[in-house]
Formats: sequence, C-alpha cells, structure tokens
Amino acid sequence: MRRSTTTALGLGAVFTVLALTGCSSSTEPADASAASSAPAHRGGSIPSAPAPLSSAQLNQRLLNESDLGEGYTRKPGTVRRNDDVTVIGCPALERLGSDAATGSGLDFTRKAKASFIYTGSSSSEVSEELYSDSAAKLSKGMGTVFDAMLSCPSYQVTSGSTVVDMGTEKSAAPVLGDEQWSQLLTFSAGGHHSVVKQTAIRTGNILVVVSGSPGLVDAHLDKALDKARSAE
Repeated sequence: MRRSTTTALGLGAVFTVLALTGCSSSTEPADASAASSAPAHRGGSIPSAPAPLSSAQLNQRLLNESDLGEGYTRKPGTVRRNDDVTVIGCPALERLGSDAATGSGLDFTRKAKASFIYTGSSSSEVSEELYSDSAAKLSKGMGTVFDAMLSCPSYQVTSGSTVVDMGTEKSAAPVLGDEQWSQLLTFSAGGHHSVVKQTAIRTGNILVVVSGSPGLVDAHLDKALDKARSAE
C-alpha cells in the first residue's frame, strides 16, 4: 500500500467529516467537494469557450449569505495541518496521484471556494467551489476523478491516526449545464456516521461543485449555477 495523493473531491469531504466528528485537529474549511459518479451526461463535441475566468472573477460569483438566506454563516478559511493521507482499498484513486489529496482542490489554476453553516433547524453545512479552465480540461479532469471513485464503492482513508470508512453511491444529477455528476458519500469514523451529497455541473468553461447536507445541496444548486454564469 503506498501513500496516495488522490484528489480533494473525496478528501475535502473526508476532512470535513473529521472536523464535524471531532476525530481530528485538522481545520480544513468544510468543502466536501464532489465525489464519485459517472456523469449523467457526457460525450459529443465540447463547444469552444472564452478564456478561463480568473480566480478573482470566480470569487465574485460565489454564493454569499444574502444569496442563501437567513440562518447561514460563512465559515472562515483556516489552515489545516498536512497530515499524511492514505487511501486503502481503492487502487484507481491511488493511481491518480495528485497533490489535491492534501485538500488543495482540483488541479485547475483558477478556483474559488466558500463554506457555510446553516443553523435554521440543526447545524448543517453546505459549500461551493468554482473552477475555470478549458471545457475539455474540466470535462476530462472531473470525469477521470469521478470514474475512479465510482470504481470503489467502499474503501478507507487514513489521516494521521484517524481511519475513515467511506462509501460511494451514484445519485441522479439534474439536467443542468453541459455535463453533470452527482453522488452521495457516506463516512464512518470514531462512532460517527455522516452523509454528504456532492453535485458538480460544468457549464462552458466553468465548473460548479456544491457539497454538503443533501437537502441544502438540492436547495441551492440552481442559484449557484445561475450566479456562476452571470456577468460581473
């Protein structure tokens, strides 16, 4: 078994769960950022798109508290210590080999992220990540990661001394944008069990990833996509 630096698509979610369950002193922002699933729509030619947006432009298109409504508080970004992360039982993820496994995000230069806590009825979380690159690179990168994770319906991830049992289940993705991916991730660690929904939509040269409590993801996906596509 070798140390794997796979992708933050799964590991961002792992660090979120570790923080929520108190199983680790890591303080990665809660951006459980996508997951394994074959896209609901893939194939055909990818239309040409304008130049990728800058990270500053993407930041302007992230959801904020006023977009989400009453009861949402933005989580401040904090620095997480770099525990060694190892994937056990999923060779496809180990083979990906990306520094993104340490929580730095997908391998796209232009990116922005925000995470929120919702306390309307119980403490739940929702996060958004935006990426911009060529449509072809976004499609290939996201598809490769999701396919790898889908190949492993169950596996383990270790972070420091913590072992997280993970499960993946394909979820129906809404027919939005040009390509769609969605799934449910289940996490078990230290006697705690969590479920995170992660849905990714590619629209032209922008990739929108909304993750967190399933109900919150479903409630805010449309507005996240609309704002991501809006003019400055």
